Amino acid sequence: MIMPTFTATALLCALCLNTASAYAQESLSIFNHAVVVTPPKTSPREHKAVTMLVEEIEKRTRIHLRTVHALPKDDTPAILVGVHTALLAIAPSKLLSAGTKRSADRPEGYIITASHSVVAVAGNDERGVLFGVGRLLRSLHLERDSIAAPHSMRIVSHPRYPLRGHQLGYRPKTNSYDAWSVPMWEQYIRDLAVFGANAVELIPPKSDDAADSHHFPLPPMQMMTEMSRLLDEYGLDVWIWYPAMERDYSNPKTVQASLKEWGDVFQKLPRVDAVFVPGGDPGHTQPKVLMAFLEKEAKVLRRSHPKAQMWVSPQGFTKVWMDEFLAILRKESPKWLTGVVFGPQVRLSLPELRAQVPSQYPIRHYPDITHSRQCEYPVPDWDTAYALTEGREGINPRPLDQAHLFRKLQKYTVGFLTYSEGCNDDVNKAIWSALGWNPDADVHEILREYSRYFVNSRHAESFAQGLLALERNWRGSLAQNEGVNATLKAFQSMEHNATLQERSNWRFQQALYRAYYDAYLRDRLIYEQGQEEEALSKLAEAQKTGSLAAMAEAERILEQAKTPQSQNLRARVFELAEALFQSIRMQLSVERYQAIGIERGANLDSIDVPLNNRKWLLKRFVEVRKQGSEDVRLEEIAAIVHWTDPGEGGFYDELGNPLRRPHLLNAEGFQSDPGTFETSRVGFCSDEGEAVRMAWLRHAESLYDAPLQMRYTKLDANAHYRLRVVYRGDSLERKIRLVANNSIEIHAPMVKPKPTHPLEFDIPAEATRNGELLLSWTGEAGRGGNGRGCQVSEVWLIRK
Repeated sequence: MIMPTFTATALLCALCLNTASAYAQESLSIFNHAVVVTPPKTSPREHKAVTMLVEEIEKRTRIHLRTVHALPKDDTPAILVGVHTALLAIAPSKLLSAGTKRSADRPEGYIITASHSVVAVAGNDERGVLFGVGRLLRSLHLERDSIAAPHSMRIVSHPRYPLRGHQLGYRPKTNSYDAWSVPMWEQYIRDLAVFGANAVELIPPKSDDAADSHHFPLPPMQMMTEMSRLLDEYGLDVWIWYPAMERDYSNPKTVQASLKEWGDVFQKLPRVDAVFVPGGDPGHTQPKVLMAFLEKEAKVLRRSHPKAQMWVSPQGFTKVWMDEFLAILRKESPKWLTGVVFGPQVRLSLPELRAQVPSQYPIRHYPDITHSRQCEYPVPDWDTAYALTEGREGINPRPLDQAHLFRKLQKYTVGFLTYSEGCNDDVNKAIWSALGWNPDADVHEILREYSRYFVNSRHAESFAQGLLALERNWRGSLAQNEGVNATLKAFQSMEHNATLQERSNWRFQQALYRAYYDAYLRDRLIYEQGQEEEALSKLAEAQKTGSLAAMAEAERILEQAKTPQSQNLRARVFELAEALFQSIRMQLSVERYQAIGIERGANLDSIDVPLNNRKWLLKRFVEVRKQGSEDVRLEEIAAIVHWTDPGEGGFYDELGNPLRRPHLLNAEGFQSDPGTFETSRVGFCSDEGEAVRMAWLRHAESLYDAPLQMRYTKLDANAHYRLRVVYRGDSLERKIRLVANNSIEIHAPMVKPKPTHPLEFDIPAEATRNGELLLSWTGEAGRGGNGRGCQVSEVWLIRK
């Protein structure tokens, strides 16, 4: 998603808009003394929706609205709530007509009308009542001791997609969910329903996780049962993500044991609407064996829940297994199978999968909205500093990116349940839920409703703009992004004017955490980059000062980075991390909050990792000092200083840096190819204990069988060239092959060297005879899993 650039001053002004100005033209009616009117007879689920309305208003205003069963005879304001047919018995039909034809046959739809002192929410069915109440809550202006509604509303609405949900996994491998109590789950289920979600996907006690967590308030099976009960009370669908992880499902004993284990889980749950079994991640069963097992499992499922559906995904399948899976669908047309799920690690794009899966099987989307790197939809054009610190599972509001993903891909499916590992992706959930209801909804308005409802009406515009600014913070070069500091100033202004209740709001705290973290990181990055430049300038003087003196002075400069910069910003980040653990149980540190791992959102532990080549330089100094000759030491220091210099007539590309890779073809195409099935993308990896260059912690990569390509033109046809290349990435054990001009093999498939170091290969003269050169890297053909492995960090084309 291409985003506009802003000066710091302009951005700050945009963010600090007063909400009152945005709504100055909106006429509001006061409902402080209103009553909630319901039909005399309501179903338990309708009653649940009314309870949600009353309680959520009271939490925000301190005002408790009474519930009655008849319209007041005086001018007392009233909010009518119920199924449309039942409300007709107690309210004038004119009030419920909305001035337009009612979509009575549309499931989950509703009408909202408002006129002076009466608001009516009329649902087409029980869910319509719930979602109508949610829409009303998003529209109300709720302040301390004040309830206001737009003076005039006429809304007739129903959802475009029948499936709109999110995975909520009570398991150790999350950044917050494992510490939530039953009341916290009920609150979050309400929050999702307010924005139109109608399904939640649970995870069984046995998955690819530890059996227990320090944070669990209840045993997994008990909590799963409670969550199923809660969802049923609200009338929402219950899905189960159930991985088939046993070693051998061709073994009858394994099958029988699994049928019993799964059956016991199904029997204990009050409600199950569907089961989704991923083919991989985790899972490793050949399709014909897996499908035979799932046919038996579907029968077990339907003994406890007769109408429950069975879905499967081809995640992690190799090309051979994918072909086998598709052949089963086409030739056998299994009746027990409801549909196919498209999610991470599917080697076909969603349009291609839809084209190849028989039309009788609907496709459900399982988009990863929770991760920022090494994932299905990584943040495009992300600075390495962010990738190394805030990491894979940080707080990641990406409203425009998520809207683009939805609108680009959702048309191939019947709906979605997103992949989530915690509340870090809360904004993204709201975007998907709202767009699942109305794909044409304005993202900015969704964010205003999110801010108004979850934070405060006063901050509706400024907080919404702040969320967009946080997404812009993550675009392009962090050092050059002055908007990061403007974003912090805007949030500091909101923070200064916030009430104690607002400061205790975890969604407000999340945004503050990101704003402070981003700004601290930028300050430190600029400082450390400056240190490295200064250190390299001292090394460049080694011919004058001597090698040992030059390295000593460079070391002194580099060691200064161990004292953190901007201590006040850093301290505030730590304060907010503590606040988030107390308010929503976010585990932002392994040591402090017992997070399961740094990569699982515990980015407080990575806040001070080096952002320059300090570790690599210090390691090289140790190696250079071991050389007995001053001439050799000077030669090696010169190689350090001129590392990226390809020499006269040569070329250098840092493939993980969008600003330094002019020869890379098919670079990131998030707009046209968000899953990067045909284009390349930037990937990141950890140092794995090695003292490596920053350029080796990022790389360009292509997925599955797609090539990673570079093209050179205007070469000297009479010259000889040599290629220097650095292979790294997060899949060192996977082989990579290099071919020139689609026919000349430069090297056969090989594993990447460890420890990491540059490799050199001669380019045959025939490859550059025409003054051009096409280099194509490929991974292991037909490989499954996440498809990664074809990963290249640095490339020099050196003219001999």
